[in-house]
Amino acid sequence: MTTTQLSPKTSTETTGSAGIATKLEVVTLPVADVDRAKAFYQGLGWRLDIDFHPTPDSRGVQFTPPASPTSIQFGEGMTTNTEPLQGLLLIVDDIEAAREDLVRRGVDVGEIWHATPEGKAAGLDPQRRSYYSRAVFADPDGNEWQLQEVTERLPGRVEPTDPAELAELLHETAVAHGAFEAIAPAHDWWDWYAAYIDARQAGSAPEQATVAADRYMEEAHSVVVSR
Repeated sequence: MTTTQLSPKTSTETTGSAGIATKLEVVTLPVADVDRAKAFYQGLGWRLDIDFHPTPDSRGVQFTPPASPTSIQFGEGMTTNTEPLQGLLLIVDDIEAAREDLVRRGVDVGEIWHATPEGKAAGLDPQRRSYYSRAVFADPDGNEWQLQEVTERLPGRVEPTDPAELAELLHETAVAHGAFEAIAPAHDWWDWYAAYIDARQAGSAPEQATVAADRYMEEAHSVVVSR
């Protein structure tokens, strides 16, 4: 959502019947130096999904921001566009914390501003309303990112979760936890479940999620297993 004025009409109006599920998967960025761009996004703490050569004269690099369902790609032979992209939105729960994290990582981030009917105003939105507060930074190729604080979504903005998908993930988690439970000291099962599900929803493979859940149990609850 990029508008600065929200109204009941805006939040509930529809454009017709829902179509077939089509999820935005990847945004392709134009970059001049692939290795420089790769180093920048690694420095942000984004997950490197792949760096490969699909053909002898091309290269593709993909990153995914933490907890994001959408990834970015860049490389050689991927796009003819040379103009940097503008207005790419990164949604955060706490814009102050997100900005501070980027600054600690050495990123040049602009000051926080908020939208008003008269235009941009310095600082956080006084009422800390969703969608209003932002801060801007760019990668070495000028692709512009905007942090946008969203703590409450507009009605209908988020699609409901498919119970069948959730049931499948819970079943997978139960099976994986069974292997952990068989060799672990007494513990609360929901702690391991939470860490495993969190890792899976963040994009980790089952094996990686198992490692993450085991590590969480050891670090947070002193429950140690040897696999």
